[in-house]
Amino acid sequence: MQTSKLSRPLAFAAALAVAAAPALSRADDDHGHHARHVLVISVDGLHASDLDAYVANHAGSTLARLVTEGASYANARTPFPSDSFPGLTAIVTGGNPKSTGVYYDDSWNRSLLPAGTTDCAGVAPGVEVTYFEQLDRNLNAIDAGENVGDLSTPAAIQQNIYKMSKQARDGIDTTQLPVDPATCQGVYPHAYLRVNTIFEVAKAHGLHTAWSDKHLAYDLVNGPSGDGVDDLFAPEVNSLVPGAGGDDWTKDNLNTQFYDALKVEAVIHWANGGNHDGSPNPSGVPAIYGMNFQSVSTAQKLNFSHYAGDGGLAGLGGYGAGGSAAGPVLAGALDFVDAELGRIVAAVNVKDTVIVVSAKHGQSPLNRAQLRLIDDGEVTAALDDAWAAANPSATAPLVAFSINDDGMLLWLSDRSRQASEFARHFLWNYVPQAVGGSDAGGKFVDYSGTVAHAGLREIHAGAAAAEFIGVSTRDDRVPDLIGIASVGTVYSNPKKIKKIAEHGGNAPQDRHVPIVVWGAGVHHARVQHSVETTQIAPTVLELLGLPAGELRAVRAEHTQALPALN
Repeated sequence: MQTSKLSRPLAFAAALAVAAAPALSRADDDHGHHARHVLVISVDGLHASDLDAYVANHAGSTLARLVTEGASYANARTPFPSDSFPGLTAIVTGGNPKSTGVYYDDSWNRSLLPAGTTDCAGVAPGVEVTYFEQLDRNLNAIDAGENVGDLSTPAAIQQNIYKMSKQARDGIDTTQLPVDPATCQGVYPHAYLRVNTIFEVAKAHGLHTAWSDKHLAYDLVNGPSGDGVDDLFAPEVNSLVPGAGGDDWTKDNLNTQFYDALKVEAVIHWANGGNHDGSPNPSGVPAIYGMNFQSVSTAQKLNFSHYAGDGGLAGLGGYGAGGSAAGPVLAGALDFVDAELGRIVAAVNVKDTVIVVSAKHGQSPLNRAQLRLIDDGEVTAALDDAWAAANPSATAPLVAFSINDDGMLLWLSDRSRQASEFARHFLWNYVPQAVGGSDAGGKFVDYSGTVAHAGLREIHAGAAAAEFIGVSTRDDRVPDLIGIASVGTVYSNPKKIKKIAEHGGNAPQDRHVPIVVWGAGVHHARVQHSVETTQIAPTVLELLGLPAGELRAVRAEHTQALPALN
């Protein structure tokens, strides 16, 4: 373990992290009555095993209370790919990518035109869809360029960040949006979603809604109408931290905690019947509202980080030897999230509110010894070179676009069976270069070594890739090749150990997440059989007495509400 001095943002976050949760009392029995409010929380990265271990070792915690008093689901799974965008769309629509059309926050679309296109005549389709911080007017500012005022210190951020607009799209740079050839207009994230959301159903029934997330691109949750969420608070998580030497809020876990605490304040304002800035709202407490936490996810991914105390305690991220227990950074993040959940629980009216806790995605690997870092740029470049050598008349690289975290999604410029089979065969027989990097103590570690099959254990190409998702090859968004990574594979530069875990793949550690439902009318149950996070969406509506069948993805996929809540 090492120590270092904290910067002001880190010190401020440390104070937030150790705030004690208020005393809790059991909610009155309201079984058989519909809730008036449902608060949905995603603890991004949280595994079911993380929750089980935390509850076992922290009997007096907020998480333990939610589990022991509420309904919990031991075998819940997120969709594939296990990325934040499809993970959240599952929770708010009831659908998988085959219905939602959302595969990743960074993907490729074969029908839309490049961002910035103003004269669409004769423009060839095919564009990277960049629904992440790239959409911000200023991706370096936590207000995403809305110019809310001084943001140069933690105190200034706390004072001014809540001046952000209620609509995330107000801060989006429209020149970064992919363009619809039919209208020659940019396609906002909400319009990209093919199905409606729980927020839109609530609004159709005259109810008030709110949500907080990590990028303005989470305009997505508004749904195709664009109007599903009345108050969407989305400070930019990948913006620069004042005084942190160019790091964003994810590069040190205490900074991530400071960032998350900003969103918790918005949730508490909503729970008290206000807007995200705390001003009164005549509609009162939203019927559906919530947020995501980033702190657990960054604690799992960071190789080394501060984790507690004004003295600057620092240590390894992720899990201890064998992946069996949280290391110091992750343990600190879990304590922080638990304390913040305590603040939220204390703020809600437990007689008419239900809280749902889950995760958009997990993270893999838990065991650092399994980690194999592979430079995906090397792999795709080698594939392109091999294709060019075999097809000298080819006019474009074979790989039009790829996104590779702990899985591999490739969109090809040539969609023929010959091309997809070439890519599949090449990757299955490719061995990445053996390179390594330095660990937190400066010792050289080979995190790559000899890795067969480009780090993959399954490859689905062409029609098989579309079939794996559940769509046809005519789908203009489906990848042409889907690589299922071996457990431990993370596509990142092995010479710079920036992350020791990732999500986006199909490993059990990516997809096995918790679901806990607690509050008015919910009695204790421990459900062992398999459920999916898509089932949260119809559950939220049914808890509010709204028809789940008004969700198009629920009808298309026959998604059922979670069991054991009646």
